[in-house]
Amino acid sequence: MTAPVLLVVAHGSRDARHAATVHALTARVRALRPGLRVETGFLDFNAPSVPRVLERLAGEGSDEVVALPLLLTRAFHAKSDIPAVLREARAGLPRLRVRQAEVLGPSPLLNAALERRLREAGIRPGDRGSTGLVLASAGSTDPEAGAVIAEIARELRHTGWCSVRPAFASAVRSGGVPRTEDAVRALRAEGVRRVAVAPYVIAPGRLPDRIAAGAAEAGAEVLSGVLGPAPELARLLLDRYDEACAERTRPARLSA
Repeated sequence: MTAPVLLVVAHGSRDARHAATVHALTARVRALRPGLRVETGFLDFNAPSVPRVLERLAGEGSDEVVALPLLLTRAFHAKSDIPAVLREARAGLPRLRVRQAEVLGPSPLLNAALERRLREAGIRPGDRGSTGLVLASAGSTDPEAGAVIAEIARELRHTGWCSVRPAFASAVRSGGVPRTEDAVRALRAEGVRRVAVAPYVIAPGRLPDRIAAGAAEAGAEVLSGVLGPAPELARLLLDRYDEACAERTRPARLSA
């Protein structure tokens, strides 16, 4: 039996760094599993769009696709936006079976990728006891997304950091999570002398830039890079793909 095509569904951005990072990540996935066909589709701003990729795959004779949201939490895009796009596209392609995989987070592999970026930014194991960490997410109005970020921050507190605070980059925040700069200042108010900001985002763009600006404004000593094409992230994409494939005997799911 031919393995389903893996379609990585990214949001898209006017920032050219976003698409370049997504393509670098999918290239790493291909390298990890050479026999798997991996495609990339975007919801907005970038080409190819998700419907165009599905049309092309159907025209080439593909009959099954696993659509994997390149998202860290189950918020609006995973619950509503992506299912609607897939459903509409599939309506015109009756022979193409499309299954939506789960979002990437939470996962220990994401935490490992986050730790990798912090090490690359100069954090060493012995630094944690005297360093406060701001876990900076893009932000969402969905309470579930905010709760996930807060829970990850609580988990990270048990890995040696002297204090950990979640933060959101977007102006609209859920669950009382502060902006990056406010979280840095809150750690200072606790007496933390050294603060590291870790963007919990996949690709560069407007919101990651806002995280960086907030870190600089509040005087954080360390700013790590976005998760990007980290090897842990590539392995996680394949894990989510495999999980979706394991459910192939169940009815296809395009919505929560």
